[in-house]
Amino acid sequence: MPVIEVRSLSKTFRIHKKEPGFWGAVRGLFRRRYETVEAVRQVSFEIEAGEFVGFLGPNGAGKTTTLKMLAGLLHPSSGSARVLGYVPWERPDGYRRQFALLLGQKNQLWWDLPARETYELNAAIYGLERRVWQRRVEELTERLGVRDKLDVVVRELSLGERMKLELIAVLLHQPRVLFLDEPTLGLDVVSQKSVRDFLREYNRTAGTTILLTSHDMADIEELCPRVIIIDHGQIIFDGPLAEVIERYADFKLLTIRCDPDAPAPDPRDLTPWGEPVEIGPAFVRLRVRRDRVIPACKALLDRLPVRDLDIREVPIEEVIRNLFTRRVPPAPAPPA
Repeated sequence: MPVIEVRSLSKTFRIHKKEPGFWGAVRGLFRRRYETVEAVRQVSFEIEAGEFVGFLGPNGAGKTTTLKMLAGLLHPSSGSARVLGYVPWERPDGYRRQFALLLGQKNQLWWDLPARETYELNAAIYGLERRVWQRRVEELTERLGVRDKLDVVVRELSLGERMKLELIAVLLHQPRVLFLDEPTLGLDVVSQKSVRDFLREYNRTAGTTILLTSHDMADIEELCPRVIIIDHGQIIFDGPLAEVIERYADFKLLTIRCDPDAPAPDPRDLTPWGEPVEIGPAFVRLRVRRDRVIPACKALLDRLPVRDLDIREVPIEEVIRNLFTRRVPPAPAPPA
């Protein structure tokens, strides 16, 4: 039985539309104009126990709204959902004790207190015994490398340190389901890797079901075998991340390094085989149709003084961006 079941979930908001200028503001006092915005439209999916799923979409696609409905913070306009057998927006006590929501842009730690005091308050709320939560804090702070930060006032911590301590706060009661919204937002490269490594290991050892939203595609590539992609409130893809690349990237990047003494190739000589992306002294990068990579390599090896050749998949960021815009740039067809 799936841990998360979503059926035709929709959420609309009625928003006041202000007219421009002073008189527009005056008219708004007496007669307001409203418009209806569909944040989420007929979304359906299932997630099994222990899955680590990426939830992708551009800004305003409906990701955070969906997470908030699954966390019980918002009531849907229509549709249904069950998480761990509970209806989230009914907010039963049994459900609240088994899930956690971490919003990367929202603080849950008390700004002017050390994290340890927030943990003690959370432990009291969840009814955890002192020895249980203290052992849990020791274990998690050791794994995240922030044991020496427990008694530092939160506002004096770096962003990376604070995010790690925020993670510990949501994991203190050992939730079975974890909703993460941009957990690495704004972190430096070292902190991002540390958080990713921790989440991967935690998912593997604890078996926690995790639904992650992120605009950092490195998060998705490293953590999520499966992705759900939402755009304009609707799901447009649900499946393996590898299938996204296979289905929506019908080209590869071909990089050629030539003899440094050779003249730079003329772009017009390259376009029959691919779309020039970057050309420099002794350096060429082309976007080549996936089914024409081998013929293009043979032709270019014959025509250019090649010293090195590299073939790579297009970065996942570009694939997703093309998917959102419904426009994959075609590479030129090769000559007959």
